[in-house]
Amino acid sequence: MTSHSTDPTVLWRLVRGRSTAHATIFPGNQDTTLTWFLDGVMDRAENYDSMDLALARADDVRGVLLRDGWSVPAEDA
Repeated sequence: MTSHSTDPTVLWRLVRGRSTAHATIFPGNQDTTLTWFLDGVMDRAENYDSMDLALARADDVRGVLLRDGWSVPAEDA
């Protein structure tokens, strides 16, 4: 299987009880799309002009969830 610079990538995964959350980034030629999912259902998708902005937003969302009681799964720690 060959990977490409435009392939989607899971940036982080979190858990809280039985619930799960993860963020995925989709690099593009014009925009970079950031999505995050709660229990396998897309919660939100946002487009950014640069990869740096999308990564900063993903980090911000992760921080909010961590402060709200979510944690890194044991297998990802």
